[in-house]
Amino acid sequence: MPESIASSVVVITGASGGVGRATAREFAKNGYKVALLARGEAGLEGARRDVEALGGEALVIKTDVSDYAQVEHAAQQVEDTFGPIDVWVNNAMQSVFSPFEQMTPEEFERVVDVTFLGMVYGTMAALKRMKPRNRGTIVLVGSALAYRGIPLQSAYCSSKHATNGFFDSVRSELFHDNSDVHLTMVHLSAINTTQFNWVKSRLPKKGKPMGKIYQPEVPAQAIYYAAHNKRRTVFVGAGPLQTSLGNTFIPAVLDRLLAKVGYSGQQTHQPENFDRPHNLWEPIAEDRGAHGSFDDEAKESSLEVQATTHRGVTAAVAAGVAFSVAGLVYLFRS
Repeated sequence: MPESIASSVVVITGASGGVGRATAREFAKNGYKVALLARGEAGLEGARRDVEALGGEALVIKTDVSDYAQVEHAAQQVEDTFGPIDVWVNNAMQSVFSPFEQMTPEEFERVVDVTFLGMVYGTMAALKRMKPRNRGTIVLVGSALAYRGIPLQSAYCSSKHATNGFFDSVRSELFHDNSDVHLTMVHLSAINTTQFNWVKSRLPKKGKPMGKIYQPEVPAQAIYYAAHNKRRTVFVGAGPLQTSLGNTFIPAVLDRLLAKVGYSGQQTHQPENFDRPHNLWEPIAEDRGAHGSFDDEAKESSLEVQATTHRGVTAAVAAGVAFSVAGLVYLFRS
């Protein structure tokens, strides 16, 4: 393994489960020292075991990313222990499945604090260290919902939209300063993660990802790729490009289409258990790993990721997305 990779350091927020957990494994198997940031101790210890089983070094730091002081402290602890941070992955997220009118101000604020401000604080802490060295990469984990909001996740969609604007601003500033620090964003489609079993929900049925579902290892590979290649954005699945094009050209159609299918499309046929624990305010005290409940449906590869890493199939992806957007119009009119 090249020494430049073997001695590299990555920080991953939201590392205790889901995409963050899979991303920790992806960097570990490629020789990185991995700093694991999240709130839940059980999940963090599980992530540590994953990294060490792959021959990597792990540093567990219990961190609530909505608190800048905790993020800054974690960043300094990483550098004191492992040395300079080479890659920082802003992945932590929070959501509430609920009609907007039923949400409390405190719930909305909490989702934005974790999902958006957590990205801001992680980027601040990383840039503070990377900018003077004039090297390093910061990865923001975005979503198809950064381009188009859907019902029942107003706070999460707002946060991802805000992250998109934040990304544009900071990236332009880095170019203005002729900085070699690279800022990149990986936008995800529906992913089979643990969030659907642990976010707070007011839906009558159990929540589910909307659209084609991918295993968390797919975005993990895309995040690793984005950290090592000068791509502005990387799309995982067709969702981000579909929503971007659809909201540009047929936003009014999508308003009505999502009113029609956006509620049932985010729920299974099983009733929700409203007594189950959720992680809005406190972490769940168990290790749930990377995968959610949809292994039977989830895909293990993405044509869009392949298009990014192998440019020869880009035209095929573009054609497929164009047909998909046309399909949205047909679905609405049928």
